[in-house]
Amino acid sequence: MQTTGKIEHRGMGPGAWALVADTGETYELRNAPSELCQAGLKVKLKGEVRRDIMTFAMIGPVFEVQSFEVIGE
Repeated sequence: MQTTGKIEHRGMGPGAWALVADTGETYELRNAPSELCQAGLKVKLKGEVRRDIMTFAMIGPVFEVQSFEVIGE
């Protein structure tokens, strides 16, 4: 799957990094590289939505990041 959106940090529990997609869907990021973990980045992500994983943050489906491209701030 490929999607674009903006990176956010959510303060639930220990905190979680999320992508708010241009479609309005919020995904919790899994295996996000440190370069991606910057609030406000506009990015294009490639990866897989993992519906078989639950997390403490529970902010949306888990998106397992395979690659990314920064397209703006």
